[in-house]
Amino acid sequence: MLSPLHMQLYNFIFKLFIDVIKKKLLFLLFIKIRMLQRIQTLYLLTAAICSGGLSQIVSLGQTDGAVEFAFDSIEYIILFSASALLSLISIFLFKTRQTQFVLGRLNIILNLILLGLFIYRLLTVSGETANSEKGIGLLLPILSIVLLVFANKAIKKDEALVKSVDRLR
Repeated sequence: MLSPLHMQLYNFIFKLFIDVIKKKLLFLLFIKIRMLQRIQTLYLLTAAICSGGLSQIVSLGQTDGAVEFAFDSIEYIILFSASALLSLISIFLFKTRQTQFVLGRLNIILNLILLGLFIYRLLTVSGETANSEKGIGLLLPILSIVLLVFANKAIKKDEALVKSVDRLR
């Protein structure tokens, strides 16, 4: 059994440990909130929502009464998830703007591949024999590409600003 002195010491250490963790978490939260004020972060977050969330909700089309979604095909799931993941990783690499820029370009290429897959599917599947409709989900890669281009433009502008300030020193 522990003595009252040891119990007080353990309680003090535990409270100190909890206080340190709270301060670290609040500090990290403050940094992340400050990071969200940058316009490229908003563009990247919107692109991640577009690729990750909207792709699972919005239909890609309808053939003979059966509605097709992105989660019906494994390649669409993989490409949309990879695009959303790259956007989220780019958000958290805000201190390395060059890496953020490169990941943005890779994400644009990934969305172009996804768009090419959609176009290939539209051209090879005959819609004349079956009653088919095209869904608005086919435009999601285009929207994501536009957002990623805007994000890369803002990242490049930040990089130019930092370089100009470094020249003044």
